[in-house]
Amino acid sequence: MTYSHQPRPGQFITLEGTEGGGKSTNLVYIQQWLEDKGIEVVVTREPGGTPISEAVRQILLDPTYDEMTAETELLLMFAARNQHIQQTILPALADGKWVVSDRFTDASYAYQGGARGMDYQRIAQLENWVQQGFVPAMTFVFDLPIEEGMRRVAARSNLTGQAIDRFEKEKSDFFEKVRHAYLHRAQQAPERYQVLDAAQPLTNVQSQIQSRLTQLFDGISNQ
Repeated sequence: MTYSHQPRPGQFITLEGTEGGGKSTNLVYIQQWLEDKGIEVVVTREPGGTPISEAVRQILLDPTYDEMTAETELLLMFAARNQHIQQTILPALADGKWVVSDRFTDASYAYQGGARGMDYQRIAQLENWVQQGFVPAMTFVFDLPIEEGMRRVAARSNLTGQAIDRFEKEKSDFFEKVRHAYLHRAQQAPERYQVLDAAQPLTNVQSQIQSRLTQLFDGISNQ
């Protein structure tokens, strides 16, 4: 498989962060902001985004699979990601749509790398094979103290009756490693990442999102 490295008409935006950071709420905000600009938006998620990838998601999140190894988890993530890229993301971008995804490859570095202890070079090998240089135009990282994130997840579960998934049942030290990995990656490429203090009032968070989206939109419009 080969990907064109010519400028693509659409843009790819991802949302990352630990559990309870407000990605779902702000994904809706981003979608609405872009649509108000006349942009056609495809909203998706990882793992998921296609029928095959959603089936893999069910396996990955199923809390009964406690015996799953870190290697299996990583390979399943990239298997789902490859299908997601090929079937959903690239076709939408080629049609001039903007794609907004709840998680992408940064999550593999944070969860399977930072928290599970998988070698970053091994993850990079899979990334290079599957993506061949394809990366998001912008990544928002929703950062907040782990204790607050876990409190939000528990409150959401109590409110909706939704069961805790295989990742959400991990302990706080696991998520501390995830958080550290996200912040470290953001420091390495500040031109792509926007770290947001998700403990702030929502209006403050969304004001920062709007500012960064405006920069991206104006930059594309002026090309």
